[in-house]
Amino acid sequence: MHRRIVAFAAFVFLGEVVGLAQPADRGNIPIALWSPGATFSILGYDPATGELGGAVQSRVFSVGNGVLWAEAGTGVAATQAIVDVSYGPQALSLLRLGYAPERIVKMIHESDPDPDPARWTKEGRQFAVMNTKGEYAAFTGPKATVWAGNKGGKFCTAQGNILAGEGVVNGMVEAFENTSGHLSLRLLAALEAGQKAGGDKRGMQSAALLIVKKDGGVWLHNDVVLRLQVDDNPEPIVELRRLVEKAVKQFRLGAPR
Repeated sequence: MHRRIVAFAAFVFLGEVVGLAQPADRGNIPIALWSPGATFSILGYDPATGELGGAVQSRVFSVGNGVLWAEAGTGVAATQAIVDVSYGPQALSLLRLGYAPERIVKMIHESDPDPDPARWTKEGRQFAVMNTKGEYAAFTGPKATVWAGNKGGKFCTAQGNILAGEGVVNGMVEAFENTSGHLSLRLLAALEAGQKAGGDKRGMQSAALLIVKKDGGVWLHNDVVLRLQVDDNPEPIVELRRLVEKAVKQFRLGAPR
């Protein structure tokens, strides 16, 4: 019995993260347990430093555990909405083989066997891929919960679902492009702008940021420049800013080395 309770709890949590909000999916389970996992994220590249990264915010617990994927010398990806988490590792594998982001997005989605279309339909997935040149591609499925969409800019792509509107992703791109300083500060500014434009319609709970560069970390052979997660906070972006600013100062991010 104990194992059944644990399994049920895990299933409900996964349903919340991936955004199962279709009435047909709820059955006899209370609607409150099926809160859709709205998310907005941005991927960005800094040509001056060669750093790649992403940032994300959502009204789910510990969103950073499933959305952001990055590897130094390879690229970065974000997978969200009705998530198939395997899209992240698949994207990195194809980037290593030299495929362009646009082709990767097409290949991954077309090869998706859609094993559970009634609940985890591939047409509701949303993901983005960026390579080490800052070239990117993004996909928003027609069944992603509205408002859902993506917006590209110079060396950045923003995407989200269950948002207040298109102004969220537009504001994120504008903020990224008009903010100076280390990549972490630019990604953070994008999240702040997205939230200011309405963000996730359900509110806030968690946020995360990940930046990579070959040997760009503070320790020997460390490819992770920065990995920060705010897993449960009423103002996760505010807390993420505190952490980012501390890291920029303590690690002297953006300063000559």
